[in-house]
Amino acid sequence: MKQKINILIASVLLVSMTFLGCKKSSTDVDYTSELATHSDDQSRFNNETDAVSNDLNTVVDNYTAFNGKSTSTLALPCDATVVVDSTSNPRKITITYNGMNCLGTRTGVVTLTLPGTTRWKDVGAVLTVTYQNLKITRVSDNKSITINGVKTITNVTGGLVRFLATVGPITHTIASTGMVVTFDNGSQRTWQIAKRRVFSYNNGIVITTTGTGTVDGVNNVSEWGLNRFGNTFITSINQPLVVRQDCNFRLTSGQVTHNKLAATIVVTFGLDANGIATSCPTGSYYFKLVFTSAAGIQRTVILPY
Repeated sequence: MKQKINILIASVLLVSMTFLGCKKSSTDVDYTSELATHSDDQSRFNNETDAVSNDLNTVVDNYTAFNGKSTSTLALPCDATVVVDSTSNPRKITITYNGMNCLGTRTGVVTLTLPGTTRWKDVGAVLTVTYQNLKITRVSDNKSITINGVKTITNVTGGLVRFLATVGPITHTIASTGMVVTFDNGSQRTWQIAKRRVFSYNNGIVITTTGTGTVDGVNNVSEWGLNRFGNTFITSINQPLVVRQDCNFRLTSGQVTHNKLAATIVVTFGLDANGIATSCPTGSYYFKLVFTSAAGIQRTVILPY
């Protein structure tokens, strides 16, 4: 699933660069490189932090002291070693990514802690997740981002993802006021996160992600801060992003807007070649990218992902 999303990110970046570069007028300032780079940075950050959250679900579910179960059956991440301290308070799991190239290259440490009297299946259980120099290198171009900082994941409804078919939807919220991102040009910025992920079951796992923040009058915000260029950005999820297991864990619908930049970019997913919402196709999905410049000039492109 992660590999498919990485291909999608690369496609959006390529389209942004080609499309914006061809559409400027003599009165426009050329923000092509900055907008395309920011779009790529935000997509990678979102993808990789969600990938770690998925790893945490797997790891926590494997250890009785954390999940309140009597058995452990899920496979651990392929590119990491795991050390469990179940006697301390809070209890701690340390995940060390070793750089193996499973679906990308990750090195660094992620530590998660849970109060000694809490099980992850409990309603309102809160995992505190600390990133320590987690460096993710993209295989296709050898570019990397490094993430440090703390976020919390709250099991709002309680329950474990493994039991979705019988326990009903499970809701997690993810929040951070200080994730420090270091880019491959050496710039370092602090980003914030506010989003909700709902796990449900409908012919397989369905993951629905929405933004929960309100920033500068923008609602449904999932990430915000300063980009690598030192400019303010706000990313909002206008329509929930839905990933479905019965569509090979593809992104089947949703819409994202990048706000407060030199231009506004809206990307809609889960479409056919005519830009109309479609059910799981046998071939490609399509996305529609709408770019609105500061001068009010609007262009649209539809391409597969």
